[in-house]
Amino acid sequence: MSAMGNYAPIVLFVYNRPEHTRRTVEALRANCLAPQSRLFVFSDAPKDDGARSAVEEVRRYVASIDGFASVELFKQNVNQGLAASVIAGVTRFAEECGRVIVLEDDLLTSPYFLDYMNEGLELYKEDEEVASVQAHMFPLKGGILPRSFFLPVTGSWGWGAWSRSWRLFNPDAKYLLGEIRRRGLSRAFDLNHSYPYIRLLDRQAAGKIDSWAIRWYASTFLLNKISLFPASSFVKNTGFDGSGVHCGRSDPEHFNTSIVSNYTELGRVVPEVNKRIVEDFQKSLREVSWGMSLFSKLKRIVLFPLSR
Repeated sequence: MSAMGNYAPIVLFVYNRPEHTRRTVEALRANCLAPQSRLFVFSDAPKDDGARSAVEEVRRYVASIDGFASVELFKQNVNQGLAASVIAGVTRFAEECGRVIVLEDDLLTSPYFLDYMNEGLELYKEDEEVASVQAHMFPLKGGILPRSFFLPVTGSWGWGAWSRSWRLFNPDAKYLLGEIRRRGLSRAFDLNHSYPYIRLLDRQAAGKIDSWAIRWYASTFLLNKISLFPASSFVKNTGFDGSGVHCGRSDPEHFNTSIVSNYTELGRVVPEVNKRIVEDFQKSLREVSWGMSLFSKLKRIVLFPLSR
């Protein structure tokens, strides 16, 4: 664990969902490490007049937040969209602080989320092959899982990274897509046809979606990086109510996870993937994939948000 005063800053991205934002902050504030953690909130400007009132309400609420070491609000004057906001915010604070924890406004965290994130970021800070620490994991069918393990993917539902790894982010989707295809890695990128990641990257390259996360995954994939995941999730997504563009109105069983209610220190494990766990992960992704039409997959993608 990091020494007192060296906890990773939390960067929260919000827009026009005041109730979601309030629930996210209240859950985060319930973490034991919240009083020692700095919270930076990025509020995007309204896309149109219809969003203005809700954006202003979110900003008023953020101005009232307490319970953290400090709270700072960054208000955009022109709508940036989620992808540009995340890229700019993560880049700034990863460089300034060396490491960063990232949340969006529809994520409920366990009271031990910050313990897990800070421990993971400290344990693997020197391991160049580790790109990120991920806080969400949907239930895997298979054998007993260790408390934490590594997978060759990234995610977007509560995560952290270091400046050394975020510098690997390449925003050029056309280059990333071309390299994956040139090397004959499309099937591997899709985790053995478990999920249509290559389609998402293709749509990103064509300008049909705007996702920072599919580009982050592709950037790390091409460099053979891995990420730390927990056996039990420290995050639950509340965005399946139709309030956002990333998720639909249903709450798929795979993502309706319970979150960790107690915590045991992780302890360091060797940064390498376990074949059996990867296969279990692929099976779970296939179940999600088979339960949706291609249109729904691309519109309701949950591991990789598209745009705002």
